[in-house]
Amino acid sequence: MDDYYNTVYKEACDEFVEKRSRFIGYCKPVTDEKQAVDFINEKRSVHWDATHNVYAYVLRNGNIQRYSDDSEPQGTAGVPTLDVILKNNVVDCAVVVTRYFGGILLGGGGLVRAYSHGAKIALEAAQIVRMEKCLCCWIRIPYNHYGKVNTLIVQNGGVIDDSQFTDDVKIMFHIPKGMLDSLQKQLNDATSSQVGIGVTDEKYYASRQ
Repeated sequence: MDDYYNTVYKEACDEFVEKRSRFIGYCKPVTDEKQAVDFINEKRSVHWDATHNVYAYVLRNGNIQRYSDDSEPQGTAGVPTLDVILKNNVVDCAVVVTRYFGGILLGGGGLVRAYSHGAKIALEAAQIVRMEKCLCCWIRIPYNHYGKVNTLIVQNGGVIDDSQFTDDVKIMFHIPKGMLDSLQKQLNDATSSQVGIGVTDEKYYASRQ
């Protein structure tokens, strides 16, 4: 799998009005089709009286892409919504753009622009984040090395997850895969090779910007 991917941080929504039609863009992080479909059905239930509930979603596992125009003219709603997700390189994400028709036709180009904008503001509200593959690590050190080791972890892009203080200090942290060797070398120099790094797992974390 890739070392990086983009997704959205949280469920969110935003809306706008175009020629008296109300458009509401919803976005949610999802990891499988059931979550995506449940989200879509939830919005359909909430907005049962809407003229259209257009959707698109993209999943990382299986490279799954789905969309629906929901009775809008073909190619004017679902595809533009999907295109916004793809152009932002976002995966594990579902978007629903709800429309309440205001009585004025927008035309094909107007619909494409409106649904694209609805998807765009939904993504912005949900906050696009980059997920980076990291190693989950731990080290055990004497108290006199604590300040220096903490600093080195952070300087190498690591994030401290927890620290346990007993007879010595155990630090749990995660760090981008490519930075582990550099950190170990600097730890060797700082502690005369007295500190080794244990690796327990590999997970994705939101990277620091």
